[in-house]
Amino acid sequence: MKPLRLAVLALTGLVFAACGGSSDSGGSDRLRVAVIPKGTTHEFWKAIHAGALRAAEELDVEVIWKGPLKENDRAEQIKVVEQFAAQGVDGIALAPLDFKALVRPVQTAIQRKTPVVIFDSALEGEPGKDFSAFVATDNLEGGRMAARALLAELGGQGKVVMLRYQVGSASTNDRENGFLEVMQDAGKIEILSSDQFGGASVESAKTKALNMLDVLREADGVFCPNESVTVGMLRALEQENLTEGKAFVGFDATPVLVDALRKRSIRALVVQDPVDMGYRAVKTLVAAIRGEAVEAQIDTRVAVATPANLDEPDIAQLLK
Repeated sequence: MKPLRLAVLALTGLVFAACGGSSDSGGSDRLRVAVIPKGTTHEFWKAIHAGALRAAEELDVEVIWKGPLKENDRAEQIKVVEQFAAQGVDGIALAPLDFKALVRPVQTAIQRKTPVVIFDSALEGEPGKDFSAFVATDNLEGGRMAARALLAELGGQGKVVMLRYQVGSASTNDRENGFLEVMQDAGKIEILSSDQFGGASVESAKTKALNMLDVLREADGVFCPNESVTVGMLRALEQENLTEGKAFVGFDATPVLVDALRKRSIRALVVQDPVDMGYRAVKTLVAAIRGEAVEAQIDTRVAVATPANLDEPDIAQLLK
């Protein structure tokens, strides 16, 4: 992340609860809002956290940051939502691990008069009706952008592998669908594999990729739809000396992935603006709590970073 983002995180961490349960408001009228990510270890969520704290500082509200450690722990995320609703926080911003499994706890929170803003990944329901708003990247278009970038690298023809993320994740499912939509319309593309899941961690994704070595060796191009699967695939390809000559397109940016982009081990990264997403999720939630009109759906930025454009100011900002 940028030094500015890290400074925001460090300074506001002295004021706001960074993780774990709630704190006593001491009878203050200051709003207390819970921000619940899918997980807490990936760089993407750390950037979301920095953006949420920036909004909290501007608005003089307290952010309580808490989520499951791993991005496959649906039961823990449900428990966290239920706990915050029972504690009576003023509002909840949630990135649902599962677009169906989190519906009931969100409904319970809303029945308790706790406004909920969904961010990053969709929840079953209608934004503005079933919950206050949805703040996210256009993930379907992000998947299409990844496919176009890969097609450009392949010259419009070749054999392709897509390693999915995990069942129930609406954001990555949209990316995968957008990717397949474009690839299936490309006349000279053969999709060798598109039904395997890397799972919630870098380690599980690397293991899955290593189990697919035969098909990966045959492939001309590879796509992965999120940070953990992209890093896991990269490590597997590097271990097996398969990066050279493979057109690899991933999603999200970390220092490891940006370095691989510079080296052309990765040919393109579809990148989001997680700091802005966290910022806008909290600002939208606070507006909803205060009874202000909010947009039902807020689309945050997505772009394609390549070795050719990664130092351009607009792209460089998204890679840091």
